[in-house]
Amino acid sequence: SSGINAEWPLRPGDTPMWDYSGSTIVSNNEIRLTPDHQSKSGRVWNTIALMSRNWEILMEFKVHGSGRTLYGDGFALWYVNERQLMSGDVFGAKNGFNGLAIFFDTYSNHNGEHSHGHPYISAVVHNGTQKYDHDNDGTHNELAGCQSSFRGQKHDTFASIKYINNVLTVHTDVRGKNKWTKCFEEKNVILPVGYHLGLSASTGDLADSHDVKMLKLYEVDLLPGQTFNVEEALKLVPSAEGEPDRPHVHPKKKEKGSSSVLWTILYIFIGLVVILSIVGISIVVWQKKNEDRRRKRFF
Repeated sequence: SSGINAEWPLRPGDTPMWDYSGSTIVSNNEIRLTPDHQSKSGRVWNTIALMSRNWEILMEFKVHGSGRTLYGDGFALWYVNERQLMSGDVFGAKNGFNGLAIFFDTYSNHNGEHSHGHPYISAVVHNGTQKYDHDNDGTHNELAGCQSSFRGQKHDTFASIKYINNVLTVHTDVRGKNKWTKCFEEKNVILPVGYHLGLSASTGDLADSHDVKMLKLYEVDLLPGQTFNVEEALKLVPSAEGEPDRPHVHPKKKEKGSSSVLWTILYIFIGLVVILSIVGISIVVWQKKNEDRRRKRFF
């Protein structure tokens, strides 16, 4: 795993184990996947396939920008079968991926009702046949997720992603208290060995800087007596026994029923009453003024 670990500063050419593309900028302290500018996307991929059965990734990152209320879009940590150096519509990488993605989403693209707010961290396991619906935040096929206030923090922010004995667990430390908080834990997650780790980020009409300061991978030992067949693990198909894919349902428009018609009629009636009352009062006032004028003529 030494070839996968990366603590920047690194520069393109410093190590043959990492490839960069897009808007990615490597500085003395971090790798910046996107600057705080619109319509940018960047990627970094490790060239060494991960052959460990059990592993943990420790990542230090920072998402920040000039936007106070509107910003986006977010970044992703990938464990997939192919390195995606070309730009795509899923946080700067290609859709229809095969493997695991952990999304750090900062902007709600979905116009309908959400059961969660943003920023939001979610996991998606695909086998290459599904599509991630970024415009609806992928909520119809996510495995698990949690809200996390990782964006715009002045202190260091960290994430831990563990995959041990088919259990995927994500923890965060984003409050500056040096304390891990569990985001989610999902059992029966099947991932092959031999896939590649990567990072990507994108901005659209809104923007943010997406920085990664450190990425470390730790191999976790097998349990006593536990066996591991590499050939079989290479043939596994990514899957997860989480919530099944939900059908894509667009926000429903409210249908006009009998009750809404009655309320409409009532509003119209009230409006007519108000208008007639104003007209009646105006007529009375006008008549009174005319009477006053007539009286003045006789005196």
